[in-house]
Amino acid sequence: MQPLNFPGYTFRFKNRQNKELIFDIVRKKFMVLTPEEWVRQHVVHYLHVDKQYPLSLINVEKQIILNGLKKRYDIVVFNSDGSIHILVECKAPHIRITQETFDQIARYNFNLNATHLMVTNGLAHYSCQMLFDEEKYRFLKEIPEFSR
Repeated sequence: MQPLNFPGYTFRFKNRQNKELIFDIVRKKFMVLTPEEWVRQHVVHYLHVDKQYPLSLINVEKQIILNGLKKRYDIVVFNSDGSIHILVECKAPHIRITQETFDQIARYNFNLNATHLMVTNGLAHYSCQMLFDEEKYRFLKEIPEFSR
């Protein structure tokens, strides 16, 4: 897999039925190593190792219902009260991050009400803080670190 714009992390890999797998430390199982999964695992490690979010507050690839349609979010980081602190949308490195990508995460956030959003293809990362009272968002250099 191609190098991404994240610090170096140590991953566990294995092969099964001619497919390369990567271990997901949140789901605690091996997942098929697709380009998007490669990005997703880097984000999980970034949030846990560099930003100090406990694994118990990180959730990966869960189904949600939006306007009666089944969708999946990539990564959510919860606050200790169960509200959503960060919503992350991961794309494969060859996918450009566009306004459409941001619109996708914004639609998800109508239901989830995360205070921070992150969109990444592993090469480019965009983060913002939601300003609900003002009905807008403010771009940030990076996602904030965990604080109790």
